[in-house]
This record gives sequence, C-alpha cells and structure tokens, in this order.
Amino acid sequence: MAGPLAGLRMVEMAGLGPGPFCAMLFADLGADVIAIDRPGVPGGSNDATDRGKRRLALDLSQPEACGAALALIAQADLLVEGFRPGVMERLGLGPAECHARNPRLIYGRITGWGQTGPLSAAAGHDLNYIALSGALHAIGRPGEAPPPPLNYLGDYGGGAMLLAMGLLAALHEARGSGRGQVIDAAMTDGTALLSALFYGLHAAGAWSGGRGGNLLDGGAHFYDTYACADGKFVSVGAIEPKFFRTLCELCGLDESFTAQQMDRTQWPLMKLRLADVFRTRTRDEWSSVLEGSDACFAPVLDWNEAPAHPHNRARGTFVTVGGAVQPAPAPRFSRTPAAQPRAGKSAELAEALNDWGATLTAQEAA
Repeated sequence: MAGPLAGLRMVEMAGLGPGPFCAMLFADLGADVIAIDRPGVPGGSNDATDRGKRRLALDLSQPEACGAALALIAQADLLVEGFRPGVMERLGLGPAECHARNPRLIYGRITGWGQTGPLSAAAGHDLNYIALSGALHAIGRPGEAPPPPLNYLGDYGGGAMLLAMGLLAALHEARGSGRGQVIDAAMTDGTALLSALFYGLHAAGAWSGGRGGNLLDGGAHFYDTYACADGKFVSVGAIEPKFFRTLCELCGLDESFTAQQMDRTQWPLMKLRLADVFRTRTRDEWSSVLEGSDACFAPVLDWNEAPAHPHNRARGTFVTVGGAVQPAPAPRFSRTPAAQPRAGKSAELAEALNDWGATLTAQEAA
C-alpha cells in the first residue's frame, strides 16, 4: 500500500453513498479497507467507491458472522457504518461491544438526521437533509422551485467529507489519549456547517432570503452560466473588478458596461447583454478566446468531455480503473503520493482474519 494513510486499517460496514465514499478516500490514500457486505451484494470496477477495498460477504444475522466481524474490528483503527441508529447495537456490533474488544477504535457513524433528535429514526435522503439545513432554499432561479443539486451537498460534502475529517481528528487525539471514541456525523449538521458563509452574510444583512438575487446564486451577471451558439454552456465567475474588466475586454464590451458591474439595479439588463454576447459564438470558440485568461472562465463540460480536457489530462485528474474512467485520488502529496487505484476485490474470511492477525474467541469460533 502507498500513500500517507498506509498502515491504517478500516472496517467499512458496506452501504450506499457517503459511507462507501468516505472509506474510498481512506483506501485511496493507502489505508487497508475491508468492506463487510451482505451476501449476494455485487461490487464492480465501474463503482469508484469500491476501489482499493477488499469485500467480505458476511450474513450478520448469524452470530458466527458477527463474531468474525468483531474479530476484525478488534484489529482495526477505524470503523465506518451508515445504518439507522440502533441497527449496529441490535447486531451486537455497537460501540460498547466494539470498544470492549478494541478501546482505541475510532467508530464513525454517518446518518442523515444524526444519532439523536426527533427525526433520527426516520428515513430520508440527501435532498431532505439539505432542505432542513437551509441550503436547498438558497439554490435555484427566482420564482422557481429549488432544483435537486445532485447529492453532493448532503451525502458527500456535509456527510462523507466531514466524517473523514472527524475520523482523522479522532485518530490524532487517540495518539495522546490511547482511547477511541464515536463520531456522530449527521448530514443535516454537516450541510449547515457548509453554509457558514451564507448564514454569516444573512446575519449581516448582505444576503437576501430569496433565490437568484445574490452574488453567488446566479443573481449577478458576472457569476453565472450562459448558453452559446451551439446550445452548450460556459461558466463565468468574474467577481473582482479587475477580472470582470478582463472578461469585458475579451468579449468586446465597452467601458461604460464594465463600470456598472456592482450596480445591482443594472444586473438584470447586464445579464441579458452578456447572454446576447455569448450566443454569438460556440462554446469552444469562446474557450479559445477566454480560457487561460483572468476572465474567470471555464467551459461547462459533460462526463465524457471533462476527462479529455487538456488541463485535467496534464494533472492526471482522471484515471482508468478496471476499464472505467474515474476521478483520481485527491489531494496530492509531495512525499507520500497515493498509488494508482485498483479495482475492489472479493476476499475470503480466513484470508482477511489471517492478514490482520485477527483471532476468534472460543465463543465466536463455536
């Protein structure tokens, strides 16, 4: 294993979405991750969150399978689970049982609503969690319903990424204390935290409650996307006056237009003017004019185009794993770089136990 987390061991109680993604981040950076699946659950090279892991099928409804899982957990540094509150306890794999075998274990729990609170037992998905956090209300065009912004915010930003931060923070603390702890990562909490800037601006009276009327939500003409002559799109983020000036100069707009950048009364008309300008050329023609300048510009690329873009190719932003194009591990490390990801693979229980030096108690082996 290569990468800055080489030597760490993680047990992932396999599920969907943020838990597997969080475990993938650790596997990418060198951790030895064993994902415990239900029997019959398929993995595959097309699933990027499967990469770098060993998958072990255990029927946790059977006591002997739970005993085997506990034996592995006893040798792990980290555990990640994303079940509803109480499920792991009912299986006999809750924090109390795991810490009795492994007091240094960092036990990561990720749910939408959190382990406590009146909604903790309810079903939900990303869209519900970001709605409750206030973030969804701020996304979209004025007068329109908030659109589902994929599941980046709740599942991955407010969920998996903050769980990863919590796991690493707890690992750091355990170096001194010698004690593990439980991380309660709720997507509602995490999405609220991601919204810190906007709550601050709102409290200062600098962010309106409506959609599409503010600096970063599409209200400003200099921070938006525009259609081109071929029906494709470009993105513009020229917030600072010097960058907006560059954009205007390269687009052939005069000084009188440039000077009105921060006059909010002019924003709707200025947006229409920029829209007219961008419709005069194709997306790739605008890229040849604006890309690489200080106009804060980028073409809007699809899933096929992004891996082929020269910048992404030069940086190796995408890799091919098992014949499937996937994002490469990130961030980059100067001294302990991550290895090329490999496809996930199935493992046998005996192999996993032997590799980790895990042993079953007499009761578990019975």
